Amino acid sequence: MATTMLETCRVPAPPGASAELSVPLTFFDIPWLHFHPIRRLLFYDFPCSEPYFLETVAPKLKESLSLTLKHYLPVAGDLIFPLNSEKKPEIRYVAGDSAVSLTIAVSGSDFDHLIGNHAQDADQFYEFVPEIDPVTDESEYQRVPVMALKVTLFPGRGICVGFANLHCLGDASSVVGFIQAWAAISKLGGDEEGFLTKHAESLPILDRSH
Repeated sequence: MATTMLETCRVPAPPGASAELSVPLTFFDIPWLHFHPIRRLLFYDFPCSEPYFLETVAPKLKESLSLTLKHYLPVAGDLIFPLNSEKKPEIRYVAGDSAVSLTIAVSGSDFDHLIGNHAQDADQFYEFVPEIDPVTDESEYQRVPVMALKVTLFPGRGICVGFANLHCLGDASSVVGFIQAWAAISKLGGDEEGFLTKHAESLPILDRSH
């Protein structure tokens, strides 16, 4: 059955996050610039109604996502590709301009079939994968978001969280670290201090000045 998109919004980092951050790409990042986005789907058993999901769960997911972005600013940033070949590509975050795209959807598909341990037709999963916005042309550079997110509800059964990111954002370990941080902050009900007490050592180091 078809999936219906209910909302698409942009979630920024919260007030108090850094005003600006630029992370230049390394030599090892460059070969991946033209590679297709990396896609991940995580399914969770979470029986709830559509009204409860929209009124309670979705707002909490947005809030915890925003708090997580404070510690993973590049996720909310854009890949900047200068038209001047003498300048290097970078991932840039600017407060008030940068945010990550989040789509909320509902599906009538068979949740149990999708998570079943049997051979699957891969095409049936693409409707749960978010689309990264296309490249935007600016006067001196091109820009494209590095990540997009999509949360799909299967009423009365569960949810699917979809991720799409450019490879230059980070390797699998880096992106999974972001996912785990979002899950932890969400589980703690948005308690950022509690999260930092337990997970401060696992946060990324973004300084490439050396």
